[in-house]
Amino acid sequence: MENIRSIGVLTSGGDAPGMNAAIRAVVRSGIHYGFKVMGIRKGYNGLINGDIFEMSLRSVSDIVHRGGTVLQTARCLQFKTEEGIQQAAAMARVFGLDSIVVIGGDGSFRGAKDLSAHGLKVIGIPGTIDNDIGCSEYTIGYDTALNTVQDALDKIRDTAYSHERCSVLEVMGRKAGYIALNVGIACGAEVVLLPEKKFEFDKDIIKPIIEGRNRGKKHYIVIVAEGVGGALDVAKEIEKITGIESRATILGHIQRGGSPTVYDRVMAGKMGAKAVELLKDGIGNRVITLRDNRVVDIEINEALDMKKEIEDDLIKLSRILSL
Repeated sequence: MENIRSIGVLTSGGDAPGMNAAIRAVVRSGIHYGFKVMGIRKGYNGLINGDIFEMSLRSVSDIVHRGGTVLQTARCLQFKTEEGIQQAAAMARVFGLDSIVVIGGDGSFRGAKDLSAHGLKVIGIPGTIDNDIGCSEYTIGYDTALNTVQDALDKIRDTAYSHERCSVLEVMGRKAGYIALNVGIACGAEVVLLPEKKFEFDKDIIKPIIEGRNRGKKHYIVIVAEGVGGALDVAKEIEKITGIESRATILGHIQRGGSPTVYDRVMAGKMGAKAVELLKDGIGNRVITLRDNRVVDIEINEALDMKKEIEDDLIKLSRILSL
């Protein structure tokens, strides 16, 4: 078993509510077990450039309720090159880092895997609002994003009812429709458009709206995942064909921010502590995941090979409940 003395922690990719809770868990668990814990600012960019500092118990005080990431995050094209990876590994050695905990998505984990080839023990923690990491049933930030969208949609529904409108809401999810589908079920959307599923405009959008109107409905909700795109165009086409006044709303980055929910805070705490416990036992090159409602770990190559697909049963449920 290799003796690990220090842990670096960074956040990479898009920010997500709950990342601060995960950072806090890594720092406090690490110090509890006698590790030196170093914060790495601005993701892999900060690792390459040595933007690294020692963290204390007080470093993570008063952050568990905050959205975003106190360590910040940034794109790093340099890290996608072998030279950049070597520079990052060299800088880790300069600061005496034996291991790094990476909080982010699949792209972040691929970077962690590359670092492991240079002797660093790495642990990945899934943090993304899209919930699109194949190896894990849940990712930090997803529950908060769902609640943010649900709150916005409930408000939009009020004005849609008042004016007998169709509201087209575009939510995040470039390649994954988990936010769109689950909020659609929670809020009773007539139509949900997902990047994973092809659709026909007349059959899958216009027909449900017209059938709803014929049953006496006075307002309509269409949710569009950003991977499908074109919420403004969808709204214009609905109004053109049906004569129903239609308005588009693009929520954008409001979905990334805000104070994390209890579920995200607790899940982040569990995953952060699990990462440190593995390193305490000399175990690295793993990804922390939620499987069968248990926080477990999977070998990083295996984790990266795993895929996640939208459940057809959920799509069917969405359609049944929208009638």
